[in-house]
Amino acid sequence: MPELPDITIYIDALEKRILNHTLKRIRIASPFLLRTATPPIASAEGKKVLQLRRLGKRICIELENDFWLVLHLMIAGRLHWKEGPAKLSKLHLALFEFNHGSLSLTEAGTQKRASLHVVQDESALRNLDPGGHEVFEITLKEFGETLQAENHTLKRALTDPRALSGIGNAYSDEILWEARLSPIALTQRLTQEELERLFTATKHTLTAWVERLRSETGDKFPEKVTAFRNGMAVHGRYREPCPRCGTKVQRIRYASNETNYCPTCQTGGRLLADRALSRLLREDWPRTAEELG
Repeated sequence: MPELPDITIYIDALEKRILNHTLKRIRIASPFLLRTATPPIASAEGKKVLQLRRLGKRICIELENDFWLVLHLMIAGRLHWKEGPAKLSKLHLALFEFNHGSLSLTEAGTQKRASLHVVQDESALRNLDPGGHEVFEITLKEFGETLQAENHTLKRALTDPRALSGIGNAYSDEILWEARLSPIALTQRLTQEELERLFTATKHTLTAWVERLRSETGDKFPEKVTAFRNGMAVHGRYREPCPRCGTKVQRIRYASNETNYCPTCQTGGRLLADRALSRLLREDWPRTAEELG
């Protein structure tokens, strides 16, 4: 699922291409994509793009007359840009035709979870917000109060869209590795020093990846958005050496998800991937991808 760094890079690229341009036509190929009926999607056509905004893991496109297109890519949704006109193919969920180019939405796999909402005015837009705090806008005190309001594993707390905005499975692994904290540590048992370490690691990790992805993307449109990137310390690196200590990265698997960690750096040398701990993490995890918001 594209997370804060990935969504930021998408918005960077879209601002360069569609800001102040007119959306001529919207073509919907999948009946599962559009989640709203009012206002009708045709009412967004012929309007100029005024701004782009991130809302959690959503991409929000403001059009004239306070219309908003809100895209949630979920796990496998991806955006593509083509200069000039494009044909609607079997791969597309939707095609947004501008006066100078085309933005298409695709989704790999058979489970079509990506969504498009068309709303009018800021209040309707706010109704789509899960409510999580923006990491770069809160203080250490607010961060601690948010995480410790309930007693969850750190993995769950970081990825809860009602608590923190834009963090998912991939970057939570990287944050916890940076902070040298176990993914199954409970939030209400953290010391003040551990909270401070986690707060710093969260900001540092997200900032570093935004900068890295911006550098790698340059002026191109981001076509290689993935949860598994070269340069990640632990996420997707099961049995590969930890870049800090050389210990083989381990994982906890639960349903279709997994958590990656370094036992030396994060758990005092203990392996967590047994049935009891897998069950603990699974029980402290959303039951559907939609709950990851």
